[in-house]
Amino acid sequence: MPRDEAPTQIQPHRLGDYLDIMSKAVFQSGMSWKVVESKWPGTQQAFHGFDAERVAAMSEREIDDLASDTRVIRNRRKLEAVVSNAGRMLELDGEHGSFRDYLRSQDDFWETLKMLRKDFKFVGDFGAYYLLYVVGEEVPEHDEFSARVRSPAPRTPTR
Repeated sequence: MPRDEAPTQIQPHRLGDYLDIMSKAVFQSGMSWKVVESKWPGTQQAFHGFDAERVAAMSEREIDDLASDTRVIRNRRKLEAVVSNAGRMLELDGEHGSFRDYLRSQDDFWETLKMLRKDFKFVGDFGAYYLLYVVGEEVPEHDEFSARVRSPAPRTPTR
């Protein structure tokens, strides 16, 4: 995603909408948005339209097949992360009554960010921010967010 262009926001209607956006963040980590965007139609097809139950049930054989499928970014760890994240998303959706309620279960944005990083594979600070922004959750201004996550933690003087 170009730096000066905000991603398009969506109104999620099903769990797969969240999985689609999260998976895009997973694949974008360490790659250019241009590459991810060019592969996205094939990725959506390969992951059954991001039907969370179908993705969570994907077998090792299916992941093996995807690892050699030119429609997708063929990073095996990221392919496995998408399948794992689908299963975790289904669990959290059931535990909280909806994935939206899960996202809103913390007191503030920064706690939600920590929770997402803990609960999902290959979802870091920027991926979590992207997910929350795109699905319409409250997020701080991007400049404020970037400054906070990029600045090192304050050090305690030692004696």
